[in-house]
Amino acid sequence: MSDPTLVFKNFKPTREFLVGIDSDGCAFDTMEIKHKECFIPNIIKYFGLQKVSKYARDAAEFVNLYSKSRGANRFIALIEVFDLLRERKEVLMRNAEIPQAQPLRDWIKKESKLGNPTLRKYVQENNDQFMKKTLEWSEAVNNTVENIVQGVPPFPFVRESLEKLFLKADIVIVSATPQQALEREWKEHGVDKYVALIVGQEVGSKSEILNYVGKGKYAKDKVLMVGDAPGDLKAARENQVLFFPVNSGHEEDSWEKFYKEVLDKFLSGIYAGDYEKALIEEFNKYLPELPPWKK
Repeated sequence: MSDPTLVFKNFKPTREFLVGIDSDGCAFDTMEIKHKECFIPNIIKYFGLQKVSKYARDAAEFVNLYSKSRGANRFIALIEVFDLLRERKEVLMRNAEIPQAQPLRDWIKKESKLGNPTLRKYVQENNDQFMKKTLEWSEAVNNTVENIVQGVPPFPFVRESLEKLFLKADIVIVSATPQQALEREWKEHGVDKYVALIVGQEVGSKSEILNYVGKGKYAKDKVLMVGDAPGDLKAARENQVLFFPVNSGHEEDSWEKFYKEVLDKFLSGIYAGDYEKALIEEFNKYLPELPPWKK
């Protein structure tokens, strides 16, 4: 099997600046519809959670939308959902069987490219029924997303920001979403023309993607990651580059600020420091660590 990272490792800059942008929930208002209509119904169906569907929905929405785990890879998030359910009193009272998911935990520890291609390869090589079911769930999610998530445009001021950035920066989409879905969504709305690369979960973590594309090719202070989740901030910090937060629930305001104020500061070299720090401090207030039922 060819190395899916080669095209990104061999990427050559065409601009002085590099901007990485997350897709779901950051550039596109797709997080709610994808999780509430696509991910969660399939979690309930494939893992037999019908008797605790209300609590499964609570847990999955918290993990994927309303907590510091927002934006996490789907397989990592699935483990968190199971763990939250296993601890909840109402679930215990209904004698629901919540998967321990040990094979999935083991696979996540060993595999960095957490996507369907590597999971499919694992299932072909190992006779593990839970992992087979996990693959079926993940494929069902992709099919449901393709059928349901259509006509959801970028947030206001995203297109304008891309148009302005395109003149000065190489733009790379850095996402934990499958590659095929990313390409479809960016092309559907005609914003793929501004982008040098679109990179999904099959290549590696967001930190790895930033490293592949940017390391040794751009000055650290000329690389910016734009994201809506702590994982995006973590990727930026691991690569020692700048970060602009798109605040959950306030995405329109964030993108307007980015277009009217932040973009020029970044391109002028005056974004780093107290200004960036204040934005990140505000960002961290929006996403809690504990779910409401644990407080």
